[in-house]
Amino acid sequence: MGSSWWWHGRAAAAVACWVWLAAAAAVGVEAIGANWGTQASHPLAPDTVVQMLKDNGFDKVKLFDAGEDTMSALRKSGLEVMVGIPNDMLAAMASSMAAANKWVDQNVSNYLNDGVKIRYVAVGNEPFLETYNGSFLQTTFPAIRNIQSALVKAGLGSQVRVTCPLNADVYQSSTSKPSDGDFRTDIHDLMLTIVKFLSDTGGAFTVNIYPFISLYSDSNFPVDYAFFDGAASPIVDGSATYTNMFDANYDTLIWALKKNGFGNLPVIVGEIGWPTDGDMNANIQMAQHFNQGFLTHIATGRGTPMRPGPVDAYLFSLIDEDEKSIQPGNFERHWGIFTYDGLPKYQLNLGQSHGLLKAKNVKYLERKWCVLKPSIGLTDPRLSDSISYACSLADCTSLGYKTSCGGLDTRSNISYAFNSYYQKNDQDDVACGFSNLATITGQDPSTGTCRFGIMIEVDSAFSWKLQHVRSSNLLMLLLVLLQLCLSFS
Repeated sequence: MGSSWWWHGRAAAAVACWVWLAAAAAVGVEAIGANWGTQASHPLAPDTVVQMLKDNGFDKVKLFDAGEDTMSALRKSGLEVMVGIPNDMLAAMASSMAAANKWVDQNVSNYLNDGVKIRYVAVGNEPFLETYNGSFLQTTFPAIRNIQSALVKAGLGSQVRVTCPLNADVYQSSTSKPSDGDFRTDIHDLMLTIVKFLSDTGGAFTVNIYPFISLYSDSNFPVDYAFFDGAASPIVDGSATYTNMFDANYDTLIWALKKNGFGNLPVIVGEIGWPTDGDMNANIQMAQHFNQGFLTHIATGRGTPMRPGPVDAYLFSLIDEDEKSIQPGNFERHWGIFTYDGLPKYQLNLGQSHGLLKAKNVKYLERKWCVLKPSIGLTDPRLSDSISYACSLADCTSLGYKTSCGGLDTRSNISYAFNSYYQKNDQDDVACGFSNLATITGQDPSTGTCRFGIMIEVDSAFSWKLQHVRSSNLLMLLLVLLQLCLSFS
């Protein structure tokens, strides 16, 4: 499927990228990484994603689990890997040394021997978020300790380090000044225990910093302070002056580490980025502005006032994920710098001699869409339930106030919902039924910034629909076998 509509009117957004390229070439760029999440109904093939990472100059990748297909695709890629252990596995890792040893053997030693360049194990993911209500307070540190012991037992203690990606809410400042930073009162002692352990074992403190979330959560947050233009009213903290939130937030952490005796602990920015849809402040222009601004900022190699030098960071994220929870907000499914099918949403320069390159060899389903029948009136009583059904099982997060599809009329809104469900179900004719309200068309209903997508073809191992079909078939087979067993008993 052609992507010319996606670029229409956006040429100006790319101009600044080449200015940054000249500066980057002069000073050198710290290796930049990307978060590769896989909560998608139709993920791109792992080999395709690995090639896309390499084509676009990424040097490292951060994973949220150790999926076999993902890890296998990274063999001999040359990419440094931070592999994750999900929060729902922390209890098992914390309570059983045998479980930790097995996990390291299967997911670290095994792949290292096969040429996967694993450098970090990320134990948990933001386990101390206040919204978790303390669910992982008792298991996170024991899990970190056991995984470290398992790495040492496997002879990997000096080759692979442990870390724990934490949200920036684990520290705070009683004022707006970074120098007043310290760890959150309710977890202060636990944080010092973890920090000391990381320091003693050669690990790193990984933090996720999101100026977008501050803007999303607080209508009074100064917009300019989220970006790197130097236009915001500065915060003066002793001899340091801050004109962007990233530097101030990062240095609040450095101050918290320093005043507790760990001022030299390495820090990794595990996640930083800006979404492109699902909220009035989530759009392509602001995302390009923020991400290019961040890359230009760290390309200088100057670091922050409290931590001069290169910044180790992973952009969040590589690709959109249509299966992510939208409890935090509809924007959660739109963090990617690439669309679900591997198209660059906007231009960034990562120190290459070119802009972002799309994924190669992506195959699409037929050029057809599911839309509301022209003969159906908007007062039809069946519409409400049909729309709710489609959106509950597909993705309607691009519909809403000041979103990419916010300008659609009512009929187009309904068609968008129907098509989203239809494409997610691999263009199955039954998925364009909706009580005979919908029809299939070969005319692309996309308009302006609103893209009516066509689903990509995927290997059966990655298909959302086939996974469910296979599960159903397996259940039926088991029931048949059970009946046969009962008939012979």
